[in-house]
Amino acid sequence: MRVAVIPARGGSKRIPKKNIKNFYGKPMIAWSINAALESNLFDKVLVSTDNEEIATISKDLGALVPFVRPAKLSDDFASTTEVISHSVQWMLNAGYHLEAVCCIYATAPFINKKDLQESLKVFNKDRWEYVFTASEFSSPIFRAFTKNENGAVEMVNPDFFKSRSQDLPDTFHDAGQFYWGRPSAWLEDKKIFSSHSRAFVIPRYRVQDIDSDEDWKRAEIIAPLIFDAGN
Repeated sequence: MRVAVIPARGGSKRIPKKNIKNFYGKPMIAWSINAALESNLFDKVLVSTDNEEIATISKDLGALVPFVRPAKLSDDFASTTEVISHSVQWMLNAGYHLEAVCCIYATAPFINKKDLQESLKVFNKDRWEYVFTASEFSSPIFRAFTKNENGAVEMVNPDFFKSRSQDLPDTFHDAGQFYWGRPSAWLEDKKIFSSHSRAFVIPRYRVQDIDSDEDWKRAEIIAPLIFDAGN
């Protein structure tokens, strides 16, 4: 059995109610639920939430909300792995025979069902513990710099000051959309960014974290370009 789990707590502070706030004509979480359902990959699509309004909207969109997420997993300090591990354990206790569990973030409006389908092939081919979306950094991280307390810049690694961009290795970051994982990997809290994981690289233009008002505004600007082009 393959199951999608969408974590969506109700206590978002920087963007109140961001998981169900309207985005391009739909509650934000609808984009994740719809992609999971339309991919035809999952026997069940679950939403893990502590919030009644999120639960109601999720059910109306076709997802299942079979339990209330415990308060200890709904604060600012609970990790995604802990939340998914709780869901996995609940499903095992309920008699689910799990093959794969895909965590899909509730704030991933640019998620693509084709990416879900193709990444599952990668996940199964070499029996990875995790396969997750990633994207290439737009600039070389080796030439990154910080600002000190006086506002002056300091290179993170001065040794690379004279290095040409084309001579530096490509580097990638988590795209924050979805994570295929073995049930045992979630339960054992195995690290996602490790040698037992594979990155499924997606284009930079389809990647946008939504943690702040600026992120939300940027996503609104990007949305018409992506959706009008058929994602």
